[in-house]
Amino acid sequence: MKKGMLLFMLMLSVSLWAQKGEVDTAQIVVAGRHNTAVAEAKPYVIMISADGFRYDYARKYQAENLLKLSSQGIKAEAMIPGYPSITFPNHWSLMTGLYPAHHGLIDNYFYDYTRREPYAKSNRKNAEDGSWYGGIPLWGLAEKQGVLSASMMWVGSASDAGGTRPTYYYPYHEKFSPQEKVDKVISWLKLPDDRRPHFISLYFPEVDAAGHHYGPDSKQTEDAVQLVDKAVGSLVQKVRETGLKNVNFVFVSDHGMIGVNAEHPLEIPGMLMDKARFDYYNSEVLLSVHVKNPAEVKSVYKALKAAKTDNYEVYLDKKLPRYLHFAERDDRYHRIGQILLLPKSPEIFLEKGRTTTVGKHGYDPKTTPEMKATFFAWGPEFKQGMTVKEFSNVNVYPLVAELLNLNISQPVDGNIKVLRKTLK
Repeated sequence: MKKGMLLFMLMLSVSLWAQKGEVDTAQIVVAGRHNTAVAEAKPYVIMISADGFRYDYARKYQAENLLKLSSQGIKAEAMIPGYPSITFPNHWSLMTGLYPAHHGLIDNYFYDYTRREPYAKSNRKNAEDGSWYGGIPLWGLAEKQGVLSASMMWVGSASDAGGTRPTYYYPYHEKFSPQEKVDKVISWLKLPDDRRPHFISLYFPEVDAAGHHYGPDSKQTEDAVQLVDKAVGSLVQKVRETGLKNVNFVFVSDHGMIGVNAEHPLEIPGMLMDKARFDYYNSEVLLSVHVKNPAEVKSVYKALKAAKTDNYEVYLDKKLPRYLHFAERDDRYHRIGQILLLPKSPEIFLEKGRTTTVGKHGYDPKTTPEMKATFFAWGPEFKQGMTVKEFSNVNVYPLVAELLNLNISQPVDGNIKVLRKTLK
């Protein structure tokens, strides 16, 4: 795929996100489903994601409700996102228990050379085509075992990924306020027993948007944190008012945020402009190179390695650090380029003439701690007042499955042993 096509995809996504007035905001309900009698007796789990809510934001910006609720339940020192620490890959990792290279959603934008077509996060056709998404999402796991689920705009929830959509869901748009989302979750919890979802996923984008446009240390980001905190506090209070017992909350984020050197970005190596030989895909914090002639890969790698600066690293896909789970051996869908250029934070790659935002994520969390995410949990099934050490986000999947007594139907990267100690 040509660079011009990638730029077109990016521009198209911006256009699609901007056309909020044209978006259908109606809920979609899959008819004919009911909880089994066994499901009706199960606990409830509300899994909340605040996009871009860095591991230290709650304390940094004194998120009163989240600090109080997590102190009464479980809080992690941090949660480690998968690589790259980008929105779509990590929301899908949280929902499937698989690393990005294992579930195939390796970036917000990428090209699949087997399918010969691009994926763009804001392309509704892509978003609702489950063939792009590997793994069995938690709502699908629940539905197949007789437990109804609902989703408020989580990544992939409008698709048939894994073969089963949630019973109740909303395709993505930005017309609902956080409080409106809360009210719609409560409406689900007021349904009759046989139609009431026991697993609910809820998504808030505000903190990520503020962090990108104004930076992680801005007043706008603080305000966004407070907005989400207020919504969570309202949700918990309204759940109490329903009188439902055994409602459990898992609050997560997909990644953190860092201010970047947007004024003096790194130049993309000139040799890559030869479109007869290369395609490249630039997420600004990761530059993936596809060499069209496989026989040239090693020589191109050596040339890029020789020309690199101290501000970035050059790797063959076979040689990426094992802990990233992003090397050739992990690439189950063959979507990762043969050569990867990894800028060192706060540096980014940027094409000449393009503008960008001041806040970014996507870096290796091991070398850039600002990429680390948040994990809090509270409710009747959780222990109280426990702090756990940082862990990989793929371990949230088996935790939720354990809470709902669901049998995991295929191998995942997460392991219940990591977080079982948080349960009573």
